[in-house]
Amino acid sequence: MKKTTSTAPKLPQRQSLVAQTVDSLREGLQSCHWQGFLPGERELCEELQVSRRTLRAALEDLQREGWLEVSGRQRRKIKQTTQAPRKTSGPKIVGVLSSASFLGMPAHVAYVMDMLRSKLTAAGYEVRIHVQPACYTPSPSRALEKFFAEHLYTAWLVLSAQVPMQRWLVEHRVPCFLMGSAAKGLVLPSLDTDFHAACHHAGTMLWRKGHRRIAFVVPKGQYGGDIASEEGLNEALLSLPGTQLRILRHDGTTSHLCRLLDEVMRGSDAPTAYFVARPPFVITTLMHLMRRGKRIPQDVAVLSRDNDPTLDSTSPSVCRYGIESKQFASRIVQAVRQLAENGSSSVSSMRLMPAYMPGETV
Repeated sequence: MKKTTSTAPKLPQRQSLVAQTVDSLREGLQSCHWQGFLPGERELCEELQVSRRTLRAALEDLQREGWLEVSGRQRRKIKQTTQAPRKTSGPKIVGVLSSASFLGMPAHVAYVMDMLRSKLTAAGYEVRIHVQPACYTPSPSRALEKFFAEHLYTAWLVLSAQVPMQRWLVEHRVPCFLMGSAAKGLVLPSLDTDFHAACHHAGTMLWRKGHRRIAFVVPKGQYGGDIASEEGLNEALLSLPGTQLRILRHDGTTSHLCRLLDEVMRGSDAPTAYFVARPPFVITTLMHLMRRGKRIPQDVAVLSRDNDPTLDSTSPSVCRYGIESKQFASRIVQAVRQLAENGSSSVSSMRLMPAYMPGETV
């Protein structure tokens, strides 16, 4: 992949953070990333992703070195630069690769895209979004080879990916960051919810509330987060007596999911709790069960693995797991920018533990 050079200062690393911040600011001053005056402290903190205390300590060092001049409450004036702006060897482009239209993206993904565009554009990058369903098939090699040969970008953010696609990205050393869960055995920088821990908690909680027959409703596919979810749920229930777990794998259509729900409700051993992945399918499950005369939670419980603002509008309110969107988006943006600037990311495979959000469906 072709590497390009950024005039924006590099993100500081976590060791010797003040010193690293000084280096980042000095580099930006030398390359004329800022002209005349530095931006305000809040803007600099967001751009470099450091605290105000760290930033102020770094700015004081640069003042002592003679880089900056401060007069009263005015902005810091840039006093000297020792080298001309660096010329780039090509366009600085960060690509975003998705399997489906952004019109139907979950709210937290939309938030990430908004922050990514804002921060990277301010740092001098162009963000280009590509919807390529062919790259997300169970056998994606040919489509991936053709696509990446035609798009030589600085770095990539890949929105989720099945195992075959992840394996191809690793083998071909594509400079990418995965918004999702990397499969076991694959070294791919990624960030996702800790689905294993959340689902382990869900299994234990449902058992404690008296549920012994539990169904896990999940779309078909080899996605790392879904695999981790099933493992966490299985691990929790295997240690608990008298439990039965059914996996309802649907093809993503309402008709198929409703057919599966009807099938499991017919028997005498029908599930008493439904643990559902993806908010749209939570709503489908909830409404279909109620359509079939099930009272929630008196007859059956419904628990969502994921959070979405649409679930705030349901009645009864849905019990679910969720993470803080701003924290998630900030870490994604920082990792992608670091990848674009350095050609590598210090993040390997990071998971954020979601919080349980109580409601009326369990």
